[in-house]
Amino acid sequence: MNTPALRITLVSETFPPEINGVANTLGRLSEGLRQRGHEIEVVRPRQAGEAPQHNDPNLMLCRGWPLPGYPGLQWGEVSMHKLLRRWRRQRPDVLYIATEGPLGLSALRAARRLGVAVVSGFHTNFPQYSGQYGLGLLTRLLTHYLRWFHRRTAITLVPSLSQRLELERRGFERLELLARGVDACLFNPARRSPALRKSWGLGPDDIAVLHVGRLAAEKNLGLLRPSLQALQNTFPHKRMRLVIVGDGPQRATLEQQVPDAVFCGAQRGEVLAEHYASGDLFLFPSLTETFGNVVLEAMASGLAVVAYDEAAAAQHLRHGHSGALAMPGDQAAFIDAACWLLEEEETLRRVRLNARKHASRQGWPAIVEQFEGYLHAARNQAATSSASRLGATRSV
Repeated sequence: MNTPALRITLVSETFPPEINGVANTLGRLSEGLRQRGHEIEVVRPRQAGEAPQHNDPNLMLCRGWPLPGYPGLQWGEVSMHKLLRRWRRQRPDVLYIATEGPLGLSALRAARRLGVAVVSGFHTNFPQYSGQYGLGLLTRLLTHYLRWFHRRTAITLVPSLSQRLELERRGFERLELLARGVDACLFNPARRSPALRKSWGLGPDDIAVLHVGRLAAEKNLGLLRPSLQALQNTFPHKRMRLVIVGDGPQRATLEQQVPDAVFCGAQRGEVLAEHYASGDLFLFPSLTETFGNVVLEAMASGLAVVAYDEAAAAQHLRHGHSGALAMPGDQAAFIDAACWLLEEEETLRRVRLNARKHASRQGWPAIVEQFEGYLHAARNQAATSSASRLGATRSV
């Protein structure tokens, strides 16, 4: 490694083994940084079923409170003074704050008090989420708070160009791009399982219409049913089934809307990769993503992806070449795109091959190296500023 090792503190309300995009990204980044020789400290809430005591000096657990209207997620809470005591004993070189709740705010205040560099990440589009959970009136206040929060960090890392443009429009500053990667060895068409497909009631030539993700209101999952109906009406000779991998508050509603669908629950690791590879068509109707890791996972698994033209899909899908895109919010175009993919067997085969080829080049190592560069730059900037202030004080 050409760069000096750092002591890096990651602050987040969610972390592996929890299953969501933020936890997945942080798990990949932290492991990549460790492999590059850095010391990683994690500050996060205690997870369900986790023992209150542990022997890991680089792990700080705090109290967690359920996020209203969003079971399974939580706010973390820790006093700034507790963080100050800990970091005065063993000072981090740089903080990465992934979530902007009470935990992130305490960490930001403590780091600023100590003069420690802070990099933040914009992982979750809470202003867009808020309307889905009866918090529409708070959207403007939430945007104001998030802008205030991120302006107090050295830089804010965003995962997609579309998210960067949206935040710039809202007055956010010092935004830098940090894309997401995919493990193309784990997510691989070779993991396709005839036995799993058989358990879904599908043979080798049938179509598994797959969706993977958290089953929540902001994911726009109401579009799955009309999409499936249109596919079945357009291709009555094809046998197909909707397969939904994931869990969340909308599961019961979806089970009523699409009773013939297969609900597989939340999966992870090789089992999740096997589910992906056993699909054919991947529907991703979400309009609230900062990125959407599942898009790259589906592409790496050799699926034909249908998505709206934003976030990860806009960055990685070429319409008609490696997937099918629709203008954001145009439901008819989304459904037409799905139908187009099944019109010709050769089209589906070609798109799936191209998707795999593209995704297999989107590995995590280069992204970890870029992340490392941002952390070093922030730390060096803070050190320079501190030295300048010290010099000015001495000259007075």
